[in-house]
Amino acid sequence: MLPTIARVALPVPLDKYFDYTISNEGIPVVGGRVVVPFGRQFLVGIVIELTDNTEVEQQYLKAISQVLDQSPVWPKKLYELLSWCSQYYLHPLGDTFNNALPGALRKKRAAQLATLKQWRLTELGREQLMLPFGRAVKQAKVMKMLESGPIEHQTFVDAEIGASVLKALQDKGWIVSQDIKSNAKPWPQSVESDQEKPVLNQEQAIAIATVNSAQGFGCYLLDGVTGSGKTEVYLNLITPVLNKGQQALVLVPEIGLTPQTIQRFASRFNVPIAVIHSGLNESERLNAWIAARDKSAGIVIGTRSAIFTPFHHLGIVIVDEEHDGSYKQQDTLRYHARDVAIMRAHKENIPIVLGSATPALETLQNALSGKYHHLQLTHRAGNVSSTSNQVLDIKGLYLESGLSAPLIAEMRRHLEKGNQVLLFLNRRGFSPALMCHECGWLAECSRCDRYYTYYQNSREMCCHHCGSRKPVVHQCQSCGSSHVVTVGVGTEQLESQLSLLFPEYKAIRIDRDSTRKKGQLESALESIHKGEQQILIGTQMLAKGHHFPNVTLVALLDVDGALYSSDFRASERFAQLYTQVAGRAGRASKPGEVLLQTHHPEHTLLQGLLHGHYGQFATNVLNERKMAMLPPFAQLSLIRSEANNSELAERFLRQVRLTIESHPLFDNTCQVLGPTPSPITKRAGKSRWQMMLQTAERGLMQKILQSAKPVIQTLPESKKVRWSIDRDPQDLS
Repeated sequence: MLPTIARVALPVPLDKYFDYTISNEGIPVVGGRVVVPFGRQFLVGIVIELTDNTEVEQQYLKAISQVLDQSPVWPKKLYELLSWCSQYYLHPLGDTFNNALPGALRKKRAAQLATLKQWRLTELGREQLMLPFGRAVKQAKVMKMLESGPIEHQTFVDAEIGASVLKALQDKGWIVSQDIKSNAKPWPQSVESDQEKPVLNQEQAIAIATVNSAQGFGCYLLDGVTGSGKTEVYLNLITPVLNKGQQALVLVPEIGLTPQTIQRFASRFNVPIAVIHSGLNESERLNAWIAARDKSAGIVIGTRSAIFTPFHHLGIVIVDEEHDGSYKQQDTLRYHARDVAIMRAHKENIPIVLGSATPALETLQNALSGKYHHLQLTHRAGNVSSTSNQVLDIKGLYLESGLSAPLIAEMRRHLEKGNQVLLFLNRRGFSPALMCHECGWLAECSRCDRYYTYYQNSREMCCHHCGSRKPVVHQCQSCGSSHVVTVGVGTEQLESQLSLLFPEYKAIRIDRDSTRKKGQLESALESIHKGEQQILIGTQMLAKGHHFPNVTLVALLDVDGALYSSDFRASERFAQLYTQVAGRAGRASKPGEVLLQTHHPEHTLLQGLLHGHYGQFATNVLNERKMAMLPPFAQLSLIRSEANNSELAERFLRQVRLTIESHPLFDNTCQVLGPTPSPITKRAGKSRWQMMLQTAERGLMQKILQSAKPVIQTLPESKKVRWSIDRDPQDLS
């Protein structure tokens, strides 16, 4: 007897499932997608159970509109992982499933390789290449791009070439489009290329042998100083996995690290490599997802969302720069990709390697306690020289767009030797604020408790918190004065100043603003490696993982703000940032130098990093955390609320506090801190409050929150505010 009811998890913010009758449209499968009516709309949901029982009267049940899959979307172990994520991060199962699906599969697309539109020149078009194009600049650009061969339609979209330009050329008969279906590429017999491999040092060889000799699940922390050859260890660990016909997943924290990682892996291995990150369009992302599922890709390289990619036979997981904060999702399903990766490796019974020069203190404590295997690389690979570190006291010094005279002189010395210089400034735009010189008024975002960032190139002000943009104000909104000046220095201003100070050298700025378009980051990195740019200006995008052999001087322009913060993780983040940025210097045979500009050269954190190393710093901070009962020696969850009315957001959290403190398991090992206004008390027009729950044990935290959440949902104010529970929060703002 076939079941008559399908229980479906839908992408809605509700902790419940919905029953639908199985129609003649087809029999659904557990784990497969279906289209169902929900109110006035139709949603794509995942079937979690087939049954004959329902608590709803049969006449009120609606029927499934369409069955999209004949087999489960995810393998069983990945389906179980997603269910675990829903429970651990206290997020609705339907929305958890939705977060793990590629965008194309959320829109009723078939779970098969997508067809890509491609353009090519016709014979008439090739003849036209010899003739002038007049004022048709964009048409000429398209023709020149196609001269070297066919190009996918998305490439023109990314280059901001509109459909009207392509249609005009097509109407002239110069170009023609065709639909190309990606075909799975078979693996070659030899997975490794003929490229000559570097000679491993003893520490690298021991790390590789330790992982390869183990069977089943094991979590390994590869704790290696910058330039110690961690990537070479990854490559050697992946080789035997591929030789056994298994696949590898490599997670990187940001898109910025993806191009160089792909290049390194592609030059080493002959197997197809798939890439998954937010910069891909839906068809590209779906094709990469399918390639991993069907084993046409041997290696998948991706950012945090790649952890939910289905594999035919996953053999190893590698998390590079495991300490990085971008592995934590800050909205909807607030998961940490590193922690989810460990759980996935455990369910798949395979090894996982966490690599970093500056391990997160949670990871380091697990390694020191024996929960993880601790593999250390204490020496730089090859004949790389160690860097010299120095603090520049800039008290009383005149700064030219953030640059002191001693730093400018040092930059000139390195540049005249034919080397490259990297300047680190973690502030985008021309200036972080605009101020009236007469009365001190500051241009503040009307929707957030933060100042507008001024962009000179586009002549606008932008709020980096809510994204709102406004034309630049030329008159004070308080006293009417026209004497409005910039305050502070951003990367855009620094780039402009360097063109005046060093006109004979080329400077390149790499931040989120200058690399928005597809391909911009790759071309920028390529020009740096070719030596076309001598001065590199960057934010955190340049701070980690990049290998610039000609960079001999790294300067951190402004770090004082990181030295004094209310966030207990601030010192850890600064130490990681400092170590990572400093690691970009002297990565080849040339000796490197690191200069740090500060008004507080005597600060204990700076002195500790200058005269010690990250491991020593981490040991000291772990001792402090243990005495203060902070992570990793305690469990934290952050409960946030936001509403148009500040009193409403606060009142809701006070009710939540009473709910939690009345829980039968709440004892003297538990503590509730707050509610208090969030550090950014207003964002996007909403007043924000937060509250912290602290427990000694992870299991106790889970039990309290899981049983308290249904009660919280019944509170009268819960429908009037937007609220969330963030397990293991990384951002307390």
